[in-house]
Amino acid sequence: MSGSSIRTRLLLSLLPMFILAEAIIGSVSYRYVLRESHELFDYHLRQMALSLRDQGAVLPPPGPPEDREQFDFVVQIWSSDGSKIYLSHTRSRARLPDRATLGFADVLADGERWRVYSTLAGGRVIQVGQPFEVRERIAAAAAMRSLTPLLILAPLIALAIWWLIGQSLRPVERVASELRNRDATRLDPVSEAELPTEIEPMVRSMNGLLERLRRAFAAQRAFVADAAHELRTPIAALKLQAGLLGRAQDDQARAEALTQLNAGIDRSAHLVGQLLTLARSEPDARAPDGGPIDLAAIAGGAVAEMTPLAESRQATIAFSAPDSAPMAGDGRGLHSLVRNLIDNALTHSPPGVRVQVAIERGERELTLCVDDDGPGIPTDERERVFNRFYRRAPGERDGSGLGLAIVKAVVERHRGSIELAQSPLGGLRVQVRLPAAAPTV
Repeated sequence: MSGSSIRTRLLLSLLPMFILAEAIIGSVSYRYVLRESHELFDYHLRQMALSLRDQGAVLPPPGPPEDREQFDFVVQIWSSDGSKIYLSHTRSRARLPDRATLGFADVLADGERWRVYSTLAGGRVIQVGQPFEVRERIAAAAAMRSLTPLLILAPLIALAIWWLIGQSLRPVERVASELRNRDATRLDPVSEAELPTEIEPMVRSMNGLLERLRRAFAAQRAFVADAAHELRTPIAALKLQAGLLGRAQDDQARAEALTQLNAGIDRSAHLVGQLLTLARSEPDARAPDGGPIDLAAIAGGAVAEMTPLAESRQATIAFSAPDSAPMAGDGRGLHSLVRNLIDNALTHSPPGVRVQVAIERGERELTLCVDDDGPGIPTDERERVFNRFYRRAPGERDGSGLGLAIVKAVVERHRGSIELAQSPLGGLRVQVRLPAAAPTV
């Protein structure tokens, strides 16, 4: 039933069950009425025989002979000496056996089956018989009449099932219709009013998905707008520097303009790289691959990579970590996290800054701390520095304003937490807590 509607599936499931139930009820009712009819006919046979037991002379049934021949019963009465003293007339002209079995018996007379009741009273044997054909015809007619209500109600019940299924599916059809009439710009939640319990979780989950999509689209629009705004200035600067290079009058001016142009290209390339890293690090971009990684090794690699930059600024980077810090996550994203924290400490501190990177391993989490002895960040600004393109000083061009935004996005993707605090070195401490890998048994 792949691709069929819920209504069709329910009907194909319920109607066979209903038909089977009707058949079982009809069969049981038919057999019950048949049995009751035969018991009623037996009762009439016995009552007729007993009514003749106390009579002296047996009179023939009233009416002309042609009417008496329409009787469905045969009555025979025998005297004590074996002579027949009475025989009713029937249309079949059947003779019952000359020997009687007291009580009920099934006999065959002239090729026809009879149901006979015999009793002994006053020296006489009274036999009352009825053809099975008559009994079964009347019983079958009565049984069929008992099935008439079922046959009449069957289509009505089928229509009622169809209607009830339709009424039950109306909330589903309403939700489907509401979604069908939407376009890509409508991401508001679907109404959850009067929903059946069975589909309410589905609609609630769908509303959660719509909310995540709305946030993702809003973040994307904001990201594109911010990126366009931030790229406009370096592109304009590159254009200006290219113009200066073209207008240079001597080799020294040309070399200075070329140096400025290369520096502008490097800043633009760094900004574009940061934008791409941020796009990959968004919490909703993709889940971490979940592979086993060693945070200590990743952080050590990032420290080694940033050491030449620190030496160029007369800064030092100290690193301490356990032999291993296992966890599950995205190694490339965590490498970018450590790089950006070190770069942030180097960029926003004067030359000669000390940076310490440390990892502590707990039972359920890993703690990464990056300390420096720079100027730090005032408490009232510590939340805003995670915003994209935020710069503490107006016109500050030393950084892209994306480093801590990337760090926060990576932390959220790994279901961790990040906190800014005062460092024991006097500057800023960035503390990141990440889930550790479960210990192996």
